[in-house]
Amino acid sequence: MATLKTVESPQTTKATTMSGEDALKVLELLKGSTSVELKLMVPDMGHRAAVKGLRFDPVEAEPRQAYFFDTPDLALNKAGVVVRARRIQGGGGDTVIKLRPVDPETIDPELRRVPGFKIELDAMPGGYVCSASYKGVCTGQEVLDVTEGRSPLEPLFSREQRAFYQAHAPVGITLDSLVALGPTYLLRIKYQPKDFNRRVTVELWLYPDGSRIFEISTKCRPDEAFQVAVEFRAFLGKCGVAAEPSDETKTRSALEFFSREIPPEKKG
Repeated sequence: MATLKTVESPQTTKATTMSGEDALKVLELLKGSTSVELKLMVPDMGHRAAVKGLRFDPVEAEPRQAYFFDTPDLALNKAGVVVRARRIQGGGGDTVIKLRPVDPETIDPELRRVPGFKIELDAMPGGYVCSASYKGVCTGQEVLDVTEGRSPLEPLFSREQRAFYQAHAPVGITLDSLVALGPTYLLRIKYQPKDFNRRVTVELWLYPDGSRIFEISTKCRPDEAFQVAVEFRAFLGKCGVAAEPSDETKTRSALEFFSREIPPEKKG
């Protein structure tokens, strides 16, 4: 039988048999989600072929800069909390407080109706994880001021985002006690393929040691997830992109890389 990796936390995965129980769990998560993102990580050896097969114009890619915030020993990551800010080409920026994994049934119904809040099921070959995120907006300069030590971190987030963080972060870990991990540079392009009926996003994350993460994704409504998953896989197959299981994530890779750069004395 096929296997399914149920992503239980940002650090671990669990290999299980594709049973009826697994399918029911996915269906339950879909019922409580507001959107679905289908994604695929392309192995290093397949990057060049993927760019050629997907037929997008790489010079149209938008550069971005991502910073994550955590304790030196990644206590937030271990607790399933993600704090991120990004600088976007043109002077803009955004922020997010994210919980992963979550059970949608545990989320306050009132929160579901708030602009900027979403519950999303991420599905990839061999695995899935449901997250709840609260997004905000800022300027790129505000992100720079925080990461360069000119401004505290807490005001970068809205009052509602801060309340969401306080409700779920480990006790005693305030936003202003976090350290900046980054930046990670990335190139992002969203385009409409000629032979696929929805938009596709391609991201290339570039790390200072020369390593890269190449992700292809598309989004859909929860009620169309299974049909779109079949169509997306067929589209990628036509493009010569192999769907291979991977437990690598952009967030975890960035956190672990920059955490290693922190001097040992500051981790104690």
